[in-house]
Amino acid sequence: MSEPVLTIANVLTLLRMGLVPFLVILVIQGRFAWALAVLVVAGLTDLFDGVFARRSGSHSTLGAMLDPVADKILLSSSFVALTWGSHLLAAIPKWLTVLTLSRDAIVVISVLIINLTVGRRVFYPSLLGKTSTICQIVTVGVVLLCNALGVAPSALLFLYLLAGALAVGSGFHYVYLAAAGRSGVDNP
Repeated sequence: MSEPVLTIANVLTLLRMGLVPFLVILVIQGRFAWALAVLVVAGLTDLFDGVFARRSGSHSTLGAMLDPVADKILLSSSFVALTWGSHLLAAIPKWLTVLTLSRDAIVVISVLIINLTVGRRVFYPSLLGKTSTICQIVTVGVVLLCNALGVAPSALLFLYLLAGALAVGSGFHYVYLAAAGRSGVDNP
């Protein structure tokens, strides 16, 4: 019997992906409070898709693949818009955006190469990878909030450095796990 495709969790994940263009357009237009509201809604869809999948027992292969893709599309688009967008008082530094996008590309390419050469393997998110993702979400949220309030505190540098360090650390960790043939030590 095949898995259902349009579970509530998968619909919420697709909704999160569908919110990305709106968030980017709002950032480009300088409507940061609205962009922050869209980010919060997107975050809630991420929270609730997991809750629905666990409670209803409707975990699906499609959902397992879509969820991290939706997160990456949301974060990558947000980072780009908040780095090169106009009307930004507080912008994500170019070095951080390039570092984050490069890390994601390296991880995706490494997993793809391993799957093509060794065979299909599932790589679960590690605790370090989840922490990096959370830090990236917080970075986007804080930068949106700063722009909505019209402030650019120098303390943002610490958040940027933390996000960069976690991106590099989790990138090396994923490559290590892939090279060691492990699919993630933090998940069953």
